[in-house]
Amino acid sequence: LQVAKFMLSPTETNAASLAQLGRLLDLADRNHLYLDLTGLGCYHKQDVPPWYDALDEAGRWAVQARFWSAIARQCKDHPAVFCFDLMNEPIISGTEKDGWLAGELGGKHFVQRLTLTPGDRSPQAIAKTWVEKLTVAIRQEDPDRLITVGVIPWALTWPKAKPVFYSPEVSSLLDFVCVHFYPKSGEIDKALTALSVYDIGKPMVIEETFPLGCSQEELIDFLKRSRDIAEGVVSFYWGKTIAELEADTEHPLQAGMVAAWLKAFRDLAPDMKAP
Repeated sequence: LQVAKFMLSPTETNAASLAQLGRLLDLADRNHLYLDLTGLGCYHKQDVPPWYDALDEAGRWAVQARFWSAIARQCKDHPAVFCFDLMNEPIISGTEKDGWLAGELGGKHFVQRLTLTPGDRSPQAIAKTWVEKLTVAIRQEDPDRLITVGVIPWALTWPKAKPVFYSPEVSSLLDFVCVHFYPKSGEIDKALTALSVYDIGKPMVIEETFPLGCSQEELIDFLKRSRDIAEGVVSFYWGKTIAELEADTEHPLQAGMVAAWLKAFRDLAPDMKAP
Protein backbone atom coordinates (compact mmCIF):
# COMPACT_ATOMS: atom_id res chain seq x y z
CA LEU A 1 0.00 0.00 0.00
CA GLN A 2 1.62 3.22 -1.23
CA VAL A 3 1.60 6.41 0.83
CA ALA A 4 0.82 8.51 -2.24
CA LYS A 5 -2.35 6.53 -2.93
CA PHE A 6 -3.79 6.84 0.57
CA MET A 7 -2.63 10.24 1.86
CA LEU A 8 -3.70 13.40 0.01
CA SER A 9 -1.96 15.67 2.52
CA PRO A 10 -0.34 15.31 5.94
CA THR A 11 -3.80 15.11 7.51
CA GLU A 12 -6.23 14.03 4.74
CA THR A 13 -6.70 10.44 3.64
CA ASN A 14 -7.96 9.33 0.23
CA ALA A 15 -11.50 8.04 0.67
CA ALA A 16 -11.61 6.56 -2.84
CA SER A 17 -8.47 4.49 -2.25
CA LEU A 18 -9.76 3.27 1.10
CA ALA A 19 -13.02 2.21 -0.53
CA GLN A 20 -11.06 0.40 -3.24
CA LEU A 21 -9.09 -1.40 -0.54
CA GLY A 22 -12.39 -2.50 0.98
CA ARG A 23 -13.46 -3.96 -2.38
CA LEU A 24 -10.11 -5.74 -2.67
CA LEU A 25 -10.64 -7.32 0.75
CA ASP A 26 -14.09 -8.53 -0.28
CA LEU A 27 -12.65 -10.00 -3.49
CA ALA A 28 -9.96 -11.79 -1.51
CA ASP A 29 -12.55 -13.15 0.90
CA ARG A 30 -14.66 -14.52 -1.95
CA ASN A 31 -11.57 -16.32 -3.24
CA HIS A 32 -10.55 -17.64 0.19
CA LEU A 33 -7.35 -15.58 0.32
CA TYR A 34 -5.70 -13.97 3.33
CA LEU A 35 -3.77 -10.77 2.70
CA ASP A 36 -0.47 -9.66 4.17
CA LEU A 37 -0.97 -5.90 3.89
CA THR A 38 2.36 -4.08 3.75
CA GLY A 39 2.06 -0.34 4.25
CA LEU A 40 3.84 2.99 3.82
CA GLY A 41 5.24 2.11 0.41
CA CYS A 42 7.19 4.67 -1.59
CA TYR A 43 8.19 2.23 -4.32
CA HIS A 44 7.74 4.72 -7.15
CA LYS A 45 9.94 7.68 -6.33
CA GLN A 46 8.32 9.91 -8.92
CA ASP A 47 4.95 9.47 -7.19
CA VAL A 48 6.09 10.37 -3.67
CA PRO A 49 4.43 13.70 -2.74
CA PRO A 50 6.93 16.56 -2.27
CA TRP A 51 5.18 17.50 0.97
CA TYR A 52 5.93 14.04 2.36
CA ASP A 53 9.62 14.20 1.51
CA ALA A 54 9.85 17.67 3.08
CA LEU A 55 8.64 16.54 6.51
CA ASP A 56 11.00 16.04 9.42
CA GLU A 57 11.03 12.82 11.43
CA ALA A 58 8.17 13.81 13.74
CA GLY A 59 6.02 15.01 10.86
CA ARG A 60 6.71 11.93 8.77
CA TRP A 61 5.94 9.56 11.61
CA ALA A 62 2.70 11.43 12.33
CA VAL A 63 1.61 10.91 8.71
CA GLN A 64 2.57 7.25 8.94
CA ALA A 65 0.45 6.85 12.06
CA ARG A 66 -2.53 8.51 10.32
CA PHE A 67 -2.00 6.22 7.31
CA TRP A 68 -2.15 3.11 9.49
CA SER A 69 -5.05 4.41 11.51
CA ALA A 70 -7.06 4.82 8.30
CA ILE A 71 -6.04 1.42 6.95
CA ALA A 72 -6.87 -0.30 10.24
CA ARG A 73 -10.26 1.41 10.40
CA GLN A 74 -11.07 0.28 6.85
CA CYS A 75 -9.91 -3.29 7.53
CA LYS A 76 -11.33 -3.69 11.03
CA ASP A 77 -12.58 -7.24 11.67
CA HIS A 78 -12.35 -8.16 7.97
CA PRO A 79 -11.68 -11.90 7.65
CA ALA A 80 -9.46 -11.53 4.55
CA VAL A 81 -6.66 -9.73 6.41
CA PHE A 82 -3.89 -11.96 7.71
CA CYS A 83 -1.68 -9.21 9.10
CA PHE A 84 -0.35 -5.68 8.82
CA ASP A 85 3.34 -5.32 7.91
CA LEU A 86 4.22 -1.80 9.05
CA MET A 87 6.80 -1.11 6.32
CA ASN A 88 8.79 -3.14 3.83
CA GLU A 89 12.41 -3.59 4.95
CA PRO A 90 12.89 -0.37 6.94
CA ILE A 91 16.42 0.68 7.78
CA ILE A 92 16.98 2.84 10.79
CA SER A 93 18.84 5.96 9.78
CA GLY A 94 20.70 8.03 7.23
CA THR A 95 21.62 11.64 6.64
CA GLU A 96 19.81 14.57 5.07
CA LYS A 97 22.01 14.03 2.02
CA ASP A 98 20.96 10.38 1.81
CA GLY A 99 17.26 11.22 1.79
CA TRP A 100 14.43 8.97 2.93
CA LEU A 101 14.69 6.34 0.20
CA ALA A 102 17.52 3.86 -0.16
CA GLY A 103 18.82 2.46 -3.45
CA GLU A 104 16.84 1.54 -6.53
CA LEU A 105 16.15 -2.03 -7.63
CA GLY A 106 14.44 -2.65 -10.94
CA GLY A 107 13.19 0.93 -11.07
CA LYS A 108 11.61 0.77 -7.62
CA HIS A 109 12.64 1.90 -4.14
CA PHE A 110 11.70 -0.87 -1.73
CA VAL A 111 13.68 0.35 1.28
CA GLN A 112 13.16 3.47 3.43
CA ARG A 113 14.95 5.11 6.32
CA LEU A 114 13.05 5.86 9.51
CA THR A 115 15.06 8.95 10.44
CA LEU A 116 17.64 11.31 8.96
CA THR A 117 18.49 12.77 12.37
CA PRO A 118 19.34 9.86 14.68
CA GLY A 119 21.41 11.93 17.09
CA ASP A 120 22.76 9.81 19.93
CA ARG A 121 19.79 7.41 19.98
CA SER A 122 20.48 3.72 19.52
CA PRO A 123 18.93 1.85 16.57
CA GLN A 124 16.82 -0.11 19.04
CA ALA A 125 15.51 3.06 20.69
CA ILE A 126 14.54 4.56 17.32
CA ALA A 127 12.87 1.36 16.17
CA LYS A 128 10.97 0.95 19.43
CA THR A 129 9.57 4.49 19.37
CA TRP A 130 8.54 4.16 15.72
CA VAL A 131 6.92 0.72 16.10
CA GLU A 132 5.13 1.81 19.27
CA LYS A 133 3.66 4.89 17.58
CA LEU A 134 2.29 2.90 14.64
CA THR A 135 1.03 -0.07 16.64
CA VAL A 136 -0.84 2.25 19.01
CA ALA A 137 -2.52 3.89 15.99
CA ILE A 138 -3.55 0.48 14.66
CA ARG A 139 -4.70 -0.95 17.98
CA GLN A 140 -6.99 2.00 18.60
CA GLU A 141 -8.93 0.99 15.47
CA ASP A 142 -8.38 -2.77 15.24
CA PRO A 143 -7.14 -4.17 18.56
CA ASP A 144 -6.85 -7.82 17.52
CA ARG A 145 -4.98 -7.60 14.22
CA LEU A 146 -1.58 -9.28 13.85
CA ILE A 147 1.23 -6.75 13.32
CA THR A 148 4.76 -7.37 12.08
CA VAL A 149 7.69 -5.79 10.20
CA GLY A 150 9.28 -7.56 7.23
CA VAL A 151 13.03 -7.12 7.60
CA ILE A 152 16.26 -7.64 5.70
CA PRO A 153 18.17 -10.39 7.54
CA TRP A 154 21.48 -8.62 8.05
CA ALA A 155 22.82 -11.77 9.73
CA LEU A 156 22.95 -13.27 6.24
CA THR A 157 25.51 -10.61 5.24
CA TRP A 158 27.22 -10.09 8.58
CA PRO A 159 27.02 -13.30 10.65
CA LYS A 160 27.45 -11.42 13.93
CA ALA A 161 24.71 -8.88 13.18
CA LYS A 162 21.94 -8.73 15.76
CA PRO A 163 18.29 -8.06 14.93
CA VAL A 164 17.01 -4.56 15.64
CA PHE A 165 13.25 -4.95 15.16
CA TYR A 166 13.43 -8.40 16.73
CA SER A 167 15.65 -7.34 19.60
CA PRO A 168 14.32 -7.69 23.16
CA GLU A 169 13.70 -3.94 23.25
CA VAL A 170 11.40 -3.91 20.20
CA SER A 171 10.03 -7.39 19.54
CA SER A 172 7.51 -7.32 22.38
CA LEU A 173 5.48 -4.82 20.33
CA LEU A 174 5.19 -7.21 17.35
CA ASP A 175 3.14 -10.39 17.07
CA PHE A 176 5.46 -12.50 14.95
CA VAL A 177 8.84 -12.40 13.21
CA CYS A 178 8.89 -11.61 9.50
CA VAL A 179 12.08 -12.04 7.43
CA HIS A 180 13.00 -11.86 3.73
CA PHE A 181 15.45 -14.55 2.61
CA TYR A 182 17.25 -14.99 -0.73
CA PRO A 183 19.94 -17.63 -0.13
CA LYS A 184 23.06 -17.72 -2.31
CA SER A 185 24.14 -20.80 -4.21
CA GLY A 186 26.37 -23.03 -2.14
CA GLU A 187 25.45 -21.20 1.07
CA ILE A 188 22.26 -22.90 2.24
CA ASP A 189 23.77 -23.88 5.58
CA LYS A 190 24.87 -20.28 6.09
CA ALA A 191 21.33 -19.07 5.30
CA LEU A 192 19.84 -21.47 7.84
CA THR A 193 22.30 -20.26 10.47
CA ALA A 194 21.28 -16.67 9.70
CA LEU A 195 17.61 -17.63 9.91
CA SER A 196 18.15 -19.08 13.37
CA VAL A 197 19.28 -15.65 14.60
CA TYR A 198 15.64 -14.55 14.31
CA ASP A 199 14.32 -17.52 16.28
CA ILE A 200 13.44 -15.52 19.38
CA GLY A 201 10.51 -17.52 20.72
CA LYS A 202 7.85 -15.94 18.51
CA PRO A 203 6.23 -17.48 15.42
CA MET A 204 8.30 -16.76 12.31
CA VAL A 205 7.23 -16.29 8.68
CA ILE A 206 9.63 -16.12 5.75
CA GLU A 207 7.65 -13.37 4.03
CA GLU A 208 9.71 -13.16 0.83
CA THR A 209 11.80 -15.73 -1.00
CA PHE A 210 12.63 -16.62 -4.59
CA PRO A 211 15.54 -18.40 -6.35
CA LEU A 212 17.36 -15.20 -7.28
CA GLY A 213 20.82 -16.15 -6.08
CA CYS A 214 20.56 -19.92 -5.95
CA SER A 215 19.02 -22.78 -7.88
CA GLN A 216 15.42 -23.78 -7.46
CA GLU A 217 16.55 -27.07 -5.93
CA GLU A 218 18.71 -25.27 -3.37
CA LEU A 219 15.87 -22.98 -2.34
CA ILE A 220 13.53 -25.94 -1.90
CA ASP A 221 16.18 -27.57 0.29
CA PHE A 222 16.44 -24.36 2.33
CA LEU A 223 12.68 -24.14 2.80
CA LYS A 224 12.30 -27.78 3.80
CA ARG A 225 15.07 -27.45 6.36
CA SER A 226 13.67 -24.13 7.59
CA ARG A 227 10.66 -25.92 9.05
CA ASP A 228 12.60 -26.48 12.25
CA ILE A 229 12.83 -22.69 12.66
CA ALA A 230 10.02 -20.96 10.74
CA GLU A 231 6.28 -21.57 10.85
CA GLY A 232 5.44 -20.47 7.31
CA VAL A 233 6.61 -19.17 3.95
CA VAL A 234 5.26 -16.63 1.47
CA SER A 235 6.71 -16.30 -2.03
CA PHE A 236 5.74 -14.19 -5.05
CA TYR A 237 2.83 -14.18 -7.47
CA TRP A 238 2.96 -11.44 -10.13
CA GLY A 239 -0.57 -11.75 -11.48
CA LYS A 240 -0.08 -14.39 -14.19
CA THR A 241 -1.04 -18.02 -13.79
CA ILE A 242 1.34 -20.86 -14.58
CA ALA A 243 -0.50 -21.47 -17.85
CA GLU A 244 -0.28 -17.80 -18.83
CA LEU A 245 3.44 -17.71 -18.07
CA GLU A 246 4.10 -20.86 -20.08
CA ALA A 247 2.27 -19.28 -23.03
CA ASP A 248 4.34 -16.06 -22.85
CA THR A 249 6.39 -15.82 -26.04
CA GLU A 250 7.53 -12.23 -25.48
CA HIS A 251 9.65 -12.97 -22.39
CA PRO A 252 10.06 -16.76 -22.51
CA LEU A 253 13.12 -17.07 -20.25
CA GLN A 254 11.78 -14.85 -17.46
CA ALA A 255 8.27 -16.26 -17.72
CA GLY A 256 9.61 -19.81 -17.78
CA MET A 257 11.66 -19.24 -14.62
CA VAL A 258 8.68 -17.82 -12.74
CA ALA A 259 6.37 -20.59 -13.96
CA ALA A 260 8.85 -23.25 -12.87
CA TRP A 261 9.09 -21.71 -9.41
CA LEU A 262 5.32 -21.39 -9.01
CA LYS A 263 4.94 -25.08 -9.85
CA ALA A 264 7.73 -26.07 -7.47
CA PHE A 265 6.30 -23.91 -4.66
CA ARG A 266 2.82 -25.34 -5.24
CA ASP A 267 4.18 -28.89 -5.18
CA LEU A 268 6.13 -28.13 -2.00
CA ALA A 269 3.02 -26.99 -0.12
CA PRO A 270 1.88 -30.43 1.17
CA ASP A 271 5.31 -31.07 2.72
CA MET A 272 5.40 -27.62 4.31
CA LYS A 273 1.90 -28.01 5.73
CA ALA A 274 2.45 -31.49 7.14
CA PRO A 275 2.69 -31.75 10.96
